[in-house]
Amino acid sequence: MQAWQVHENGAPSEVMRLTEVERPTPGDGQVLLRVRAANVNFPDALLCRGQYQVRPPLPFTPGVEICGETEDGRRVIANPALPYGGFAEYALADARALLPAPESLDDAEAAALHIGYQTGWFGLHRRAHLEAGETLLVHAAAGGVGSAAVQLGKAAGATVIGVVGGADKAAVARELGCDVVVDRRGEDVVAAVKEATGGRGADVIYDPVGGEAYTQSAKLVAFEGRIVVVGFASGTIPSPALNHALVKNYSIVGLHWGLYNTKNPKLVQHCHEQLTELAARGVVKPLVSERVPLAEAAGAVQRVADGVTTGRVAVVLEKGASA
Repeated sequence: MQAWQVHENGAPSEVMRLTEVERPTPGDGQVLLRVRAANVNFPDALLCRGQYQVRPPLPFTPGVEICGETEDGRRVIANPALPYGGFAEYALADARALLPAPESLDDAEAAALHIGYQTGWFGLHRRAHLEAGETLLVHAAAGGVGSAAVQLGKAAGATVIGVVGGADKAAVARELGCDVVVDRRGEDVVAAVKEATGGRGADVIYDPVGGEAYTQSAKLVAFEGRIVVVGFASGTIPSPALNHALVKNYSIVGLHWGLYNTKNPKLVQHCHEQLTELAARGVVKPLVSERVPLAEAAGAVQRVADGVTTGRVAVVLEKGASA
């Protein structure tokens, strides 16, 4: 079969190589899946660089989120078991963690419903307890993680403010349903959000960026507000001033969604049921901005790493994978 492999760490476009390899053999509790579509995530770039919290042995195949097909023809969503990731014709996954792919979504959309939307649901509902009528600020609102949070925030009845970088991404954020869009490249984010909220700030701030975005969040969080720390796409991990959190009376909440797969997997299943229902109603629908063939996966991962994409980029495989 064909699979992208990383033999040394570095930039995705430089270290990912498409090669012919043997199909992986499932271990105990694992299942072999034919990959129908693999969603590109920022962690895929971090895996290539050797900067992710999980470091599979070299060589490995990246791709942490797929829509696949079981041997008996079931269409499922899965997180592949590294080193046999999703940028290949076949991948391995934990049989107990397979989730049914929503019938209302195509393969690329189904692949994109998992990590970003689960992260958004847990962040907004489990960790921040977002309530209808509250104001939600989403950094990188046009990106893969941010776009999911925007849709989930609107579904929860929140007023959503999206912060983006550039006119094209601002247009995408508006299409996603943001009530207010702030372009950080041409506007003062802090001033614009304060004006939009009458000086009060946001009740919940969803931050997958870190760096300067977190600095802005601390200035914009409302009384009894919650800053949800999701990731550090900027490459800079902030050091929060806890005295500031005390004086302004807000919470800094961390979210590591992957832990729920081992700590409380039933919640992951419950979340998927909620997301499937929202998708069936058309309330949430992953924004898949690009669908590329397997041969173009490395370039897709590099574009996501460079922050030049909107929504999700999916690698879509043709039927009839090789042996």
